[in-house]
Amino acid sequence: MRERMNRGTDFSDSEFCREGTRSFMKPTSLERSKEAPTLTSATFENLVHEMLVRLGEDPEREGLSDTPERVHKAMKFLTKGYQEDPEVLLKGALFTVNYDEMVIVKDIEVFSLCEHHLLPFFGKVHVAYIPNGRVLGLSKIPRLIELFSRRLQIQERLTTQIAETIQKVIEPQGVGVVIEARHLCMMMRGVEKQHSAAVTSSMLGCFRNEEETRSEFLSLIRQRPNGV
Repeated sequence: MRERMNRGTDFSDSEFCREGTRSFMKPTSLERSKEAPTLTSATFENLVHEMLVRLGEDPEREGLSDTPERVHKAMKFLTKGYQEDPEVLLKGALFTVNYDEMVIVKDIEVFSLCEHHLLPFFGKVHVAYIPNGRVLGLSKIPRLIELFSRRLQIQERLTTQIAETIQKVIEPQGVGVVIEARHLCMMMRGVEKQHSAAVTSSMLGCFRNEEETRSEFLSLIRQRPNGV
């Protein structure tokens, strides 16, 4: 009998396992397939539902029952910039013009999500460039800002992306970009400073090399609108 048992099936790596003196059956592949979805197979709604549970909430109550779907739709909108090509956007509105003075579009509203805490930051963007034979349709500058801001961002990278894209596509004499923004990750958590603002700039070409050009740009964006 002992010999027959020794020659029997080795269960050490099979569905049957022994843990100390207790025996148990490993779940079969069919049983595993019926378990809760893994992180990679879960839907966005599944993940939000789980987050609500871990926060101690009841995802089934009236105010939260549709929240997973709402959050999914909101995040798709707030990150839609990943699906757009900034160079294609700008190349659709390039015009040959004999003009070599500064073009400024200022006080452009911006909203984005900080990639560190997924909390919003918001403020204004000021953009200037000096053409070199070609100008952009004015509406394309706000659209470019929105494209990059509809991604998970930090303000410093957003500033340089706007400037470098304009410089690459239309090859002006220079580009200047300044962003002034407030960050909810500083206002509603962490240091909780309500009136602080971050200011970032990117200067390329003549805006970097010529102090007079840079100073003119900074002076003009500081001027408040006079009924305009």
